[in-house]
Amino acid sequence: MHLLRKSQDRGYADHGWLKSFHSFSFAGYHDPQFMGWGNLRVINEDRVAAGMGFGKHGHRNMEIISYVLSGELAHEDSMGNVKGIPPGDIQRMSAGTGVTHSEFNHAKDQTTHFLQIWIEPNVLEITPGYEQKTIPLEDKQGKLCLVASPDGENHSVKIHADAKIYAGLFNGNQSAILAINPKLKAYVHLIKGSLNVNGNSLSTGDALLIEGETKIQIKDGGNAEVLVFELTA
Repeated sequence: MHLLRKSQDRGYADHGWLKSFHSFSFAGYHDPQFMGWGNLRVINEDRVAAGMGFGKHGHRNMEIISYVLSGELAHEDSMGNVKGIPPGDIQRMSAGTGVTHSEFNHAKDQTTHFLQIWIEPNVLEITPGYEQKTIPLEDKQGKLCLVASPDGENHSVKIHADAKIYAGLFNGNQSAILAINPKLKAYVHLIKGSLNVNGNSLSTGDALLIEGETKIQIKDGGNAEVLVFELTA
């Protein structure tokens, strides 16, 4: 079973300095049919205006992943981390017993475009943690590169959740097949471009919700960037 969800069917909020698409119910956007998928709770596609950002706020018992697409995201948190997150990096913050952080775009003339992803953890009340890694473009070109996993395998960031995240860049005749457990769920989010996934044509911002299938087959990319999630049922 799979369900194609078009980009325009997502929730949308325009706060002036922040323009955000919500794949699942979030803040003022509520859709009982899209409260999450497996243990994937949030994918927000955010565009933060120059000189603006999210002030200090708190999280608890959630795995939070930031994937920057353009611009740069400045991160500061109560663990003492002061970081810049450029395109190509993936950042993981484990909120655990509680953490506060802020995220800003300090550029004067450039929008920061990024995905914020929340995944429900498999263990509660852990000590908060932070990890950030650079994923070279060549590692994603024409293949699905593991960027987040429960054990940090293949130089991925380690998340305290029963989930894996893969990132890939596909163009022309490049293709990939990922075997998946049919008892679990999967989710494909097309960041940009066009792509064929399990026989479905996806365009920028589209997603494919997958359940009960044994593989994810990717082909016919048109300058595509994609994230693929393996999730609990």
